[in-house]
Amino acid sequence: RRVTAMASVQHSIEAKIRDALAPAHLEVINESYMHSVPPGSESHFKLVIVSERFEGEPRVKRHQRVNRVLARELEENIHALALQTLTPSEWARRDGATPESPPCLGGSKADS
Repeated sequence: RRVTAMASVQHSIEAKIRDALAPAHLEVINESYMHSVPPGSESHFKLVIVSERFEGEPRVKRHQRVNRVLARELEENIHALALQTLTPSEWARRDGATPESPPCLGGSKADS
């Protein structure tokens, strides 16, 4: 689903994550171009979220928290969401490095 720049999915994600998690670092990367979607799509995202609010939580709880914050976007717009949810100390140990997303292995509608 395409949306205008003013009401973009990416901006909505950024605002909601900032409000809910007060991240020390946030990257919202639109990876839709890597997939079989129309140009300008906002359906595949990678989020790198560094927040003190993740302290003491296992990864699954962190992801569940993010999924709750983005419930509407996940229901209406987002097809795929890759999450890197880190505490500030975890982020520091990684020197700010996160894994690259793998290439899309899915087929296009033309392949069916």
